[in-house]
Amino acid sequence: MSDTQPAASQTTAGGYRVLARKYRPKDFSDLMVGQEPMVRTLTNAFETGRIAQAYMLTGVRGVGKTTTARILARALNYKTDTIDKPTIDLREPGIHCQAIMEGRHVDVIEMDAASHTGIDDIREIIEQVRYRPVSARYKVYIIDEVHMLSTQAFNGLLKTLEEPPEHVKFIFATTEIRKVPITVLSRCQRFDLRRISASDLVHLFGTIAGKEGIDAEPEALAMIARAAEGSARDGLSLLDQAIAHGGGKVIAEAVRGMLGLADRARIVDLFEHILRGDAASALAEFTSQYEAGANPVVVLTDMADFTHLVTRLKFVPDAADDPSLSEVERVRGKAFSDSVAVSTLSRLWQMLLKGIPEAENSSRPSAAAEMVLIRLAHAANLPSPEDAARRLADFSNGNGGSAPRAPSGNGGGAQMQATAAMGRPLESRAPAPTNAPSAHLRAVPTPERPPETLERPAVQAEPQQEAKVHVRSLEDIADLCAEHREPVLRARVRQSVHLVKLEPGRLEINLGPDAPKSIVNDLTSKLREWTGITWWVTLSNEPGEPTLSEAEVMAQEARKEDAKADPDVMAIMARFPGSKIIDVRISKPSAEEDSEMDNPPAPPITESSEGDILPGDDIEF
Repeated sequence: MSDTQPAASQTTAGGYRVLARKYRPKDFSDLMVGQEPMVRTLTNAFETGRIAQAYMLTGVRGVGKTTTARILARALNYKTDTIDKPTIDLREPGIHCQAIMEGRHVDVIEMDAASHTGIDDIREIIEQVRYRPVSARYKVYIIDEVHMLSTQAFNGLLKTLEEPPEHVKFIFATTEIRKVPITVLSRCQRFDLRRISASDLVHLFGTIAGKEGIDAEPEALAMIARAAEGSARDGLSLLDQAIAHGGGKVIAEAVRGMLGLADRARIVDLFEHILRGDAASALAEFTSQYEAGANPVVVLTDMADFTHLVTRLKFVPDAADDPSLSEVERVRGKAFSDSVAVSTLSRLWQMLLKGIPEAENSSRPSAAAEMVLIRLAHAANLPSPEDAARRLADFSNGNGGSAPRAPSGNGGGAQMQATAAMGRPLESRAPAPTNAPSAHLRAVPTPERPPETLERPAVQAEPQQEAKVHVRSLEDIADLCAEHREPVLRARVRQSVHLVKLEPGRLEINLGPDAPKSIVNDLTSKLREWTGITWWVTLSNEPGEPTLSEAEVMAQEARKEDAKADPDVMAIMARFPGSKIIDVRISKPSAEEDSEMDNPPAPPITESSEGDILPGDDIEF
């Protein structure tokens, strides 16, 4: 039966066959759709006679692993009236081809490892491989989902797999390559079947629709290709469903309703509302899509896809030529890529990635999705971190000297003052217009009014705040960590922090190579909590001082060197050859002892104590 035969006659003659089976590839030329590297490797191997004893085919569902295994078995056993050797040129059907492709050849044994997982099934194969094939050139064993075999089954197969008889070939297929033991992989020639690109799937679906005499809209085929996620079998199943759903036609609106998708143009409209910070319009658009049958999770996923597309178009403009894109996505996506900053797109992407699981796991997906959209619209009114830091620096510098500056002795008072000026209006101001999200950062004194009249009382009081605890050294910070039961932060401060500069409210540090970057935020929040004032913790490129741990080690080594130079210690070490100093501890004298003498003499060595010390012992001072 020809594949180009009308569908109606096929249904009448022998029953309807689904498209995934009807258009299954039959030779290597059909496999060229998305699997060019594998086909090229096999072609060269067959032409040079370098045919492996075992093959491992891996890839996601529906990319053609089992079909490839059958085509490979057909190539190994290819025979016609004029050709009797393995070949990849299978245009003319051979003697064994039809039976192999239908899975009923006696010498091509297919086994599903999901239902035959034990050592007994493998033992049966081992006993049969000694017999030569009945009619074909090779006896071929195709084991699908091979990762389902038990450990004993894998071990039982190893010897036969490494040294099989000349007339036996093994072909394995799996979707979980990591579950296959490395001892098995090392004995196989591995091929990774790639996901089929959306553009190749659109072309494939269009070709099949033409052969079937089906009218298909390109936008509908693009929807099916995206939903297939690289799987030709899944895509053909969806195409079959779309043909039935549309009454013999593949229409975009019908496919959208069948898959529960949102209109791509409306997704772009929703994206635009989010960028403008118009939460009301965004919620209205989402509600309209939801009432039209769109899944809330799918809406958020499509939003993430479009965000990724816009970001990709900024760096790869040629990506707009992808045939799986609709005209709306292509044109408006390119316009957004020219006008929206990468930092904004990155922030939207991260928030969507966190919001999609929230909607999936929520008992009210619609409400969860609305909360995500509200967060996105609110974030659109916020400046980027880089812009906020730049404007904060401009504000602290007074924009040319017009803003009041804190006295130099306050140590970072200007920065704290700017922080208050930036933070307080966010709490008390009325909602800002959506097109001016950062107007509160530009409050600059005018020449007509003195700077004092523009200062808010809360801002004036900020530099006058007194710290509850004074921090004068890195040791004080470590002590505060210990006092407030922060052992992890204390250990990081002692081992990884190099002090560059320390002033009240300002700390410049250099971190060791293994230190986490989060230590900056941790110190900022904890010092503010413990001292009662705002702190600026910044990273510096200067090497800074040694860490507290390094300083202690250096001090200890210095004390050991001083102890070695002491006459009494030298006498003791000379008296006991091989002894060494392992520690030096300096006791703190009381007030009376300190007033009587500054350097108390070392205790004399008595006969009884001398008798307890042997040559080679470690002496602790």
